[in-house]
Amino acid sequence: MTTTLLGGLSPTRFLRDIWHKRPLLIRNAVPGFAGLLTVDEMRELAGREDVEARLIQGSGRHWALDHGPFRKSDFKRLPKTEWTLLVQSLNHFLPEADALLARFDFIPHARLDDLMVSYAVPGGSVGPHFDSYDVFLLQGQGHRRWQISTESDLAILDDTPLRILRSFKAEEEWVLGPGDMLYLPPHVAHYGVAEDACMTYSIGFRAPTTEELAHGFLMHLQDTLKLEGRYADPDLRRQRHPGEISRAMLEQIGTMIAKIRWTKRDIAEFAGRYLSEPKPNVFFDAPEVSLTRSAFDKQANKAGVALNPKSRLLFTGGRFFINGEAFVPAAEEIVALKQLADQRRLAAPLPAQLRPRLYEWHEAGWLEIATGDALRNA
Repeated sequence: MTTTLLGGLSPTRFLRDIWHKRPLLIRNAVPGFAGLLTVDEMRELAGREDVEARLIQGSGRHWALDHGPFRKSDFKRLPKTEWTLLVQSLNHFLPEADALLARFDFIPHARLDDLMVSYAVPGGSVGPHFDSYDVFLLQGQGHRRWQISTESDLAILDDTPLRILRSFKAEEEWVLGPGDMLYLPPHVAHYGVAEDACMTYSIGFRAPTTEELAHGFLMHLQDTLKLEGRYADPDLRRQRHPGEISRAMLEQIGTMIAKIRWTKRDIAEFAGRYLSEPKPNVFFDAPEVSLTRSAFDKQANKAGVALNPKSRLLFTGGRFFINGEAFVPAAEEIVALKQLADQRRLAAPLPAQLRPRLYEWHEAGWLEIATGDALRNA
């Protein structure tokens, strides 16, 4: 299935020759694919408080951006052309979307972001732009014309709510139909315009900036770092200028700050917590009906379990991270936990030593009991 998804390429060859290097058009990447939800279902999602949704209108140099949640009346006032509705993290709300995202597990989970769906009426677009991350653009219903450019001029328009390129000169273009997919590495400019009413599913990947990582790491150090000592000046002498910060004071402060050190273990701890931390708008709900431990064991040990689509479980060595929290499991738990992290599911029967931890996650809403191909919070 993965070779079909990648146009006949194996994941190894795709990563070696295409990933992060050049665009790739894949015809019929997902045979028979016509989408995962209807327009009405998408509009319903866009009306929810816990869903990140955007409405974009315009073309050329004139654009408007509105953020959800949206009311039904908001859509009734729209024109027949040149608007687009975007819904982020569809995989958090639709099991079929989560299953589609799982097909891209040849990319490490730590890099995976979410599945966004875009509905556009004829002429609808988000304008010519570039992304700073890799993306797969899978066409659902309808048709969208994509133009791409590898030009180096990435200047954007002023006074617009979107990062629209000021100059865009198409080098290649294709019309994608249901099941077709376009892969784009970072900074390849692209411009998609709906030929008819259509939906596009975007599989995006995390690519934090150096500044974001540095800021996150400094915050991590603030919470974890302990330094001994206190500023002291037993040999202090009267200064000619009381308002001056002396060279001796600066040198001592520099020496104190130079005590800040970190190790590879500190980096691994930060990375695990940072990369597994859900986005700020993600919240978990406890099960509507709380199970006793024995009831959970009985049901889960019969059906198996799966991570909530919002949960992120990662590991490095023998240390695991789930939703920003770190833990070291017992040795007999590690094999099963690695399987859960890799596959996001754990088939029955469940290891007895792991059940108490899984029960805690279930009660927190992080983990669900599997029922066939569907998931539920029992």
